[in-house]
Amino acid sequence: MAVALILSGGTGTRLGSDIPKQYIEVYDRPVISYCLEQLSRHEKIDGIQIVAAAQWHEKITACLKKYDKNNKFRGFSNPGVNRQLSIYNGLTDIRKYADNSDVVLVHDAARPLILAQTITDCLEAVRGHDGAVPVLPMKDTVYRSMDGKKISALVKRSEIFAGQAPEAFKIGGYYEANRSLLPDKILTINGSTEPAVMAGMDMVMIAGDEGNFKITTAEDLERFREIIKANRRTTRK
Repeated sequence: MAVALILSGGTGTRLGSDIPKQYIEVYDRPVISYCLEQLSRHEKIDGIQIVAAAQWHEKITACLKKYDKNNKFRGFSNPGVNRQLSIYNGLTDIRKYADNSDVVLVHDAARPLILAQTITDCLEAVRGHDGAVPVLPMKDTVYRSMDGKKISALVKRSEIFAGQAPEAFKIGGYYEANRSLLPDKILTINGSTEPAVMAGMDMVMIAGDEGNFKITTAEDLERFREIIKANRRTTRK
């Protein structure tokens, strides 16, 4: 069994919008609906769990009626005070209907351009491992600075990768990796894969997708709009 855990509890303050970025309408549908539809359509995804504040449940439910054509939605989970606690809450709920040997695919609602192939690659890569994460190689020179002002060292670009979502994990091991960080250490976690690495889980990397970007700034949102606009033009031809 493979369950997609969509993280939709963020406030999106960096975008400067009145509402969280994942609920902004782009061509008459919320941003979250784009990844929701893709995950629902994928034949290898058996269930969908969504982390979201109660005030947005009605809006998400309306999305589910339109874009969860295969009725894979399993329930809502409460957001935590940070992203990793939201994941932990989602994992806790997922374990009520999934086994420890099953797979959870952690994805951001604000990362709408996920490809079906990326989902497939993650699920195939996790076989025989504890988890898998899509990454992008660094194209620019990378420096280390101890004070944020002066360069302290040059980092080998070939050894540095940028992580993306979705990240796939065996549920049992990943749940325990997060539980072991309670109550305080989990508040310091910045990336989904960090608890797995800290716990010594066997994590493999797969090739990421440049187009699978996360909407964080107003420029990101405009870029997404332009992509959808171009896709709509192509579809009409």
